[in-house]
Amino acid sequence: MAEPAGGGVCSLPREIREQLAELELELSEGDITQKGYEKKRAKLLAPYIPQTHGVDPALQKEPRNPTPAPAATSAPSSSKYHRARSGGARDERYRSDIHTEAVQAALAKHKEQKMALPMPTKRRSTFVQSPADACTPPENFSVPPDVTATTSSSSSSARPATIDLPPSGIVKGTHKGSNRSSLMDTADGVPVSSRVSTKIQQLLNTLKRPKRPPLKEFFVDDFEEIVEVPQPDPNQPKPEGRQMTPVKGEPLGVVCNWPPALEAALQRWGTTQAKCPCLTALDVTGKPIYTLTYGKLWSRSLKLAYTLLNKLGTKNEPVLKPGDRVALVYPNNDPVMFMVAFYGCLLAEVIPVPIEVPLTRKDAGGQQIGFLLGSCGITLALTTEVCLKGLPKTQNGEIVQFKGWPRLKWVVTDSKYLSKSPKDWQPNISTAGTEPAYIEYKTSKEGSVMGVTVSRIAMLSHCQALSQACNYSEGETIVNVLDFKKDAGLWHGMLTNVMNKLHTLSVPYSVMKTCPLSWVQRVHTHKAKVALVKCRDLHWAMMAHRDQRDVSLSSLRMLIVTDGANPWSVSSCDAFLSLFQSHGLKPEAICPCATSPEAMTVAIRRPGVPGAPLPGRAILSMNGLSYGVIRVNTEDKNSALTVQDVGHVMPGGMMCIVKPDGSPQLCKTDEIGEICVSSRTGGMMYYGLAGVTKNTFEVIPVNSAGSPVGDVPFVRSGLLGFVGPGSLVFVVGKIDGLLTVSGRRHNADDIVATGLAVESIKTVYRGRIAVFSVSVFYDERIVVVAEQRPDASEEDSFQWMSRVLQAIDSIHQVGVYCLALVPANTLPKTPLGGIHISQTKQHFLEGSLHPCNILMCPHTCVTNLPKPRQKQPGVGPASVMVGNLVAGKRIAQAAGRDLGQIEDNDLVRKHQFLTEVLQWRAQATPDHMLFLLLNAKGTPVCTATCLQLHKRAERIASVLYDKGHLNAGDNVVLLYPPGIELIAAFYGCLYAGCIPVTVRPPHAQNLTATLPTVRMIVDVSKAACILTTQTLMRLLKSREAAAAVDVKTWPTIIDTDDLPRKRLPQIYKPPTPEMLAYLDFSVSTTGMLTGVKMSHSAVNALCRAIKLQCELYSSRQIAICLDPYCGLGFTLWCLCSVYSGHQSILIPPMELESNLFLWLSTVSQYKIRDTFCSYSVMELCTKGLGNQVEALKARGINLSCVRTCVVVAEERPRISLTQSFSKLFKDIGLSSRAVSTTFGSRVNVAICLQGTSGPDPTTVYVDLKSLRHDRVRLVERGAPQSLLLSESGKILPGVKVIIVNPETKGPVGDSHLGEIWVNSPHTASGYYTIYDNESLQADHFNTRLSFGDAAQTLWARTGYLGFVRRTELTAASGDRHDALYVVGALDETLELRGLRYHPIDIETSVSRTHRSIAECAVFTWTNLLVVVVELCGCEQEALDLVPLVTNVVLEEHYLIVGVVVVVDPGVIPINSRGEKQRMHLRDSFLADQLDPIYVAYNM
Repeated sequence: MAEPAGGGVCSLPREIREQLAELELELSEGDITQKGYEKKRAKLLAPYIPQTHGVDPALQKEPRNPTPAPAATSAPSSSKYHRARSGGARDERYRSDIHTEAVQAALAKHKEQKMALPMPTKRRSTFVQSPADACTPPENFSVPPDVTATTSSSSSSARPATIDLPPSGIVKGTHKGSNRSSLMDTADGVPVSSRVSTKIQQLLNTLKRPKRPPLKEFFVDDFEEIVEVPQPDPNQPKPEGRQMTPVKGEPLGVVCNWPPALEAALQRWGTTQAKCPCLTALDVTGKPIYTLTYGKLWSRSLKLAYTLLNKLGTKNEPVLKPGDRVALVYPNNDPVMFMVAFYGCLLAEVIPVPIEVPLTRKDAGGQQIGFLLGSCGITLALTTEVCLKGLPKTQNGEIVQFKGWPRLKWVVTDSKYLSKSPKDWQPNISTAGTEPAYIEYKTSKEGSVMGVTVSRIAMLSHCQALSQACNYSEGETIVNVLDFKKDAGLWHGMLTNVMNKLHTLSVPYSVMKTCPLSWVQRVHTHKAKVALVKCRDLHWAMMAHRDQRDVSLSSLRMLIVTDGANPWSVSSCDAFLSLFQSHGLKPEAICPCATSPEAMTVAIRRPGVPGAPLPGRAILSMNGLSYGVIRVNTEDKNSALTVQDVGHVMPGGMMCIVKPDGSPQLCKTDEIGEICVSSRTGGMMYYGLAGVTKNTFEVIPVNSAGSPVGDVPFVRSGLLGFVGPGSLVFVVGKIDGLLTVSGRRHNADDIVATGLAVESIKTVYRGRIAVFSVSVFYDERIVVVAEQRPDASEEDSFQWMSRVLQAIDSIHQVGVYCLALVPANTLPKTPLGGIHISQTKQHFLEGSLHPCNILMCPHTCVTNLPKPRQKQPGVGPASVMVGNLVAGKRIAQAAGRDLGQIEDNDLVRKHQFLTEVLQWRAQATPDHMLFLLLNAKGTPVCTATCLQLHKRAERIASVLYDKGHLNAGDNVVLLYPPGIELIAAFYGCLYAGCIPVTVRPPHAQNLTATLPTVRMIVDVSKAACILTTQTLMRLLKSREAAAAVDVKTWPTIIDTDDLPRKRLPQIYKPPTPEMLAYLDFSVSTTGMLTGVKMSHSAVNALCRAIKLQCELYSSRQIAICLDPYCGLGFTLWCLCSVYSGHQSILIPPMELESNLFLWLSTVSQYKIRDTFCSYSVMELCTKGLGNQVEALKARGINLSCVRTCVVVAEERPRISLTQSFSKLFKDIGLSSRAVSTTFGSRVNVAICLQGTSGPDPTTVYVDLKSLRHDRVRLVERGAPQSLLLSESGKILPGVKVIIVNPETKGPVGDSHLGEIWVNSPHTASGYYTIYDNESLQADHFNTRLSFGDAAQTLWARTGYLGFVRRTELTAASGDRHDALYVVGALDETLELRGLRYHPIDIETSVSRTHRSIAECAVFTWTNLLVVVVELCGCEQEALDLVPLVTNVVLEEHYLIVGVVVVVDPGVIPINSRGEKQRMHLRDSFLADQLDPIYVAYNM
């Protein structure tokens, strides 16, 4: 293309340059074709280019990729016909030219308003289907940390047990004025080139486009979230015609020689015209192999009837008696045996129920067929010898029991097994009445199979009506390509056939597969007068037509197209006629008809008179149809549907159109409704189902006033349509294919046709597309599933999917909720090879469809979400409080027992410092055992008495003086595995006047992940020295460590393994109890490293409160299975025993990995009354020992001694875990009241702890919807959207809590959710920070309420949301007990749509949706909700999770998921307390380091 004159592109205006750049991007991403690119570029540059005369600017430049596109080659196939069909040729079956043009126009229109849909990211290994190059590698190759050493292989689901990931470089109070929220809301620190970020950016841009319908203005909504009810469109078309009157068919002619019953006709022809051919069967190649004459049919049916009645049981107890139902199980290529069996049953007066041959034990519709057999009370099945041999067998040769089937007795009907009837035996042939003749099965939309019962009179009348309508005459030959067991195949080819002594040639489906032209050849060879086909057969014949030049169809007077009701039948008929008219096919011979199992033949076009004008077409507006109104399409030819008539009402019948839902009110003349037929020829009932029957078979239409019109009952046909001019019947769809979305009706077949009109040759198989709707969030949502060709590339598929979405949106004005592509040949099939829709839907909802590509568009089609909440401005805390008081609400506060009023004459009280307590104990009770450390085998490996601990602490203190040259007040990092060494080092530091900082040692196999945290704490705490073991000292200086951190700048490292025996000159005593005792560092779940300062007085108060709450004294033993590095775990491990004198049995949690029984067996062996553990320990025991309770009993483990089993935590109590733990181990004596939890936070490590006295922990159910509005509404158990919460133990003595609005800092009432503030003597004295950031300190540690506290109490903010409720229980003080419920961390909450969500609630919902979800975590990015799920199943299940996750979050939380990420087990980081670290996960996701199996971006 010529460049613009003068300076090339740079000289162009800026907006043109931007548009060009966008075009380049579209081309590079495959969103636009090369041709489209050239065209648009030419258009943009046209004004700036000096034109060369007469040459199209698009042709002036070479195309950018000169390689010619390879021709679509098809896989070699078993037959030449197959090859011709599966090649690149267009599939005419579903094609209507109007449709194809419409779709192309719609897509072109969309091209202009380009939709940039981000392509999903897929891992290479996952799907065999995708070629390797279809995956783009991340642009920034950051090498992920090598974790291979710890886990045996990357897919191993064992996550490294206790790894605190290095924080994301955020230290509380480190950098002045750093704003945390800014770090959360922007992708700080994420390389912008990251693939994920660009995709999400793309997604956001897509979502910014206005959606239909526009949301109304926001409003302030306090309590309930009101789901938007779709408002009717004021411009929608309404029916204007008059009420229709029922339409009559011509009268049924009276022919004098018509038989009194169908069996009489058989008897007549069988005895008088025995040599006449009745039925010819074809072999696999399409050649005739056997012809059944009327004589043979009569004699063999007689033999069978006699055998059935007389030879199956004994004379006194026959197995069958007249009126019993019998299953007919015959393969589709054996019409002869079927016909004999069918007429044999009629002659024996038993009722045949033809069903499909079951191929496997679990056939797609097999179970439902079982339901049909059961409801019909069938115990006997007739079949052929060959068929019986082919049925699946058990090991000992018996036929397997099919899933859901009753037990059947199988009878073989081959001639050699039948008894000849005696001369004097005659069947009873009575005049046809209303007794049942046969039962035809029908599959409903939900997949259940019902039996439509046809009476003998209906069977006979239907044959008469068909004979009259089709003008059959004796001896004519007809070709039947349909299934002869049901519907038109049975009615014409088996029943009307005998009535009129016709000769039927039956062409089975299997022959059509190998030789698609076989039916045309049969018509040609046998000069057949009538052929019965479906559109599919017309289509196949056209595909194969070039192989056969010399066929003639001039003998055909009727080509009956039985699925004339399909939207694509009109184009199939047209195309077939245009191709075969030169072969003698007469235009008037094409006769579409409409049928249904209930109403049988509803209407059929009569064979026309040569030269008469052909019936007209209706070109209807799709928009009108969606409102159930007939409007001739004028305005927009793209959204039009062309339908052909299916002829007139049947002779002797009457038809009316009623509203499809509600009472059967007659429609207006320009309204679409369900076609109902009244005649003697319809079905009479669904066998055994009286309730459903009445609604379908006994319909009395009513007028608009609701009064019945006439007293003739009609049968609902299940077809939607109208009666047009000249009483012609038009069908526009089926009730089963009706999708009602937001009050508008769409037809599944129409949507399929639209999807197929998008050029799909490279991507999907035509004819393998399923469309259905699923109910999600108060409306139906459309799902499209198609089978993808194995050679389709990711880009092709994705492009096809996005174009289908656009086409459906344009033509039908409806959004598709989910579009999924599955591997070829994996959709459940119906017996004749179509798609089993209800089964497909079932698979989709169960998550067993296994798609290989999926696109969800909830943002565009879910328009009924409640409006976002806006915070009410200008309501101050004072007015809130006054409002609460006026309403009689309590201010939400609670307190533990008052410390001042508790007498404890303990000698410990006179010591202000723990160091003094230890010295006093070493003198008073030197040999009293304080600590006992166990190994994995449960044997004590180390113990410490009061004196031993004191001596060891002295030695460590002297080493600190000598080697470390430390001054009082220096910080010392203690790096030890859990044990007594750690405790000794802690007291050694206190003796030396240093400030200990306990740090979890790095994981030797995972230094890259764990060492940076250690380094960071060492740096932030400005440690002057590190105390550790020899092993760890070597590790800190190793080569591997050097790869992770700078090992040259460690402070002095002292190992305490071999200490000199040296007397400490004096033990340091702090001048005041307010002096610092130790620093407590911990990484929060949001990835923040915080260190808090604990003073000596706080330590003393903390130990005293725990001692009082748990009644600890020196004769007691407790067992601790916790990590001893921070929070309450550290306090219990290192401090409490020294203060209270009780004995602590220490169990390092990592020992449980090699011996799961360790903790419980210790508790049992030492008869422990009080034990403390973490959630990770409890989870290990629940998951690992859940099925080994018997083994525990065998080991003699008994937990009846346990009075309290306390989980130490800083989160909402995990009720489901504690409850399942209690239930599991109740069998070995664990009391249901024993398990409770604690609650602590950074500012105060122990706020609640159950203890020994006081009422049991209480539980409440709260309404989740109210919780999102920061309100607490208690509901009954089992209420929808309810959440079970448990109290977090009892508030410790000396502790006060109050619930505060985090924004206004005013107190709230007890019906509100707010931040928990705490006041207590053991609150930490502040954050330990490098620069003393006073503002942060004051905000978190010394805060006053903004209103309503006269005493001006200083409170500390815990950062957790919760509420207080007064219970009916009595506290120790005698007052009613106030329970504190923790709901979740404020930092973790997600603000979405103006509401507050707790990640754990969304995660709980997601984890429930599929058995293969091992773990799940959610976070937000910009305003998108991202859900990460760990897949523990096989990778082909990855994409099943996308719709399930989207559905459940929408249903239960009213949120639309923006991105679903499926990862391997163990990817979601979990810290040592068993808490998910969502912020780390978020950073890894944005930095593209998760190596996901699949990332789906929901539109």
